[in-house]
Amino acid sequence: MTASPTATGRFDIPAALRILGEAAAEAGQPQALFAAFDRLCKLSVGHELFTLLAWDAPAGEVERIYSSRPTEYPLKGRKPMGPTEWGARVLKGRQTWIGNGADDIRWAFPDHELILSLGCEACINAPVRWDGDVLGVVSALGPMGSYDEADLAGLDLLAATLAPAYLAARR
Repeated sequence: MTASPTATGRFDIPAALRILGEAAAEAGQPQALFAAFDRLCKLSVGHELFTLLAWDAPAGEVERIYSSRPTEYPLKGRKPMGPTEWGARVLKGRQTWIGNGADDIRWAFPDHELILSLGCEACINAPVRWDGDVLGVVSALGPMGSYDEADLAGLDLLAATLAPAYLAARR
């Protein structure tokens, strides 16, 4: 993969903000904005799997609130988020994460066998931050070499646009 041309990778930020702004005005929230973000990521950086996780820090639980592949990754109830290095970094540490290779996927995700079976050996994760907290995580996964640090920076910048949708999903 060649280096990205800008600090936000392959994300065209003005176009992305227009797309997401229009989606936020549509009826059917928060799913309309989630689906638009999925399409935006697919067109910008590509993915084989795109998911959104909500994080309930006081309860220590996560919930999948959007999935591009609902057969393999259905929306489910909440589940405990045990202590992991990935969780310490992304959920508690409020930092982004990029993985490239099967070892990184195994390190980060307990469901790594399913992820790898889908051909996903690369991942970019950005926390959705609001008011000093992490509301959840955006995940785009694809074949090895799919993403670079600039793509991760673009995803991180855009993740904040999902905060209203995450707050609506909590209701």
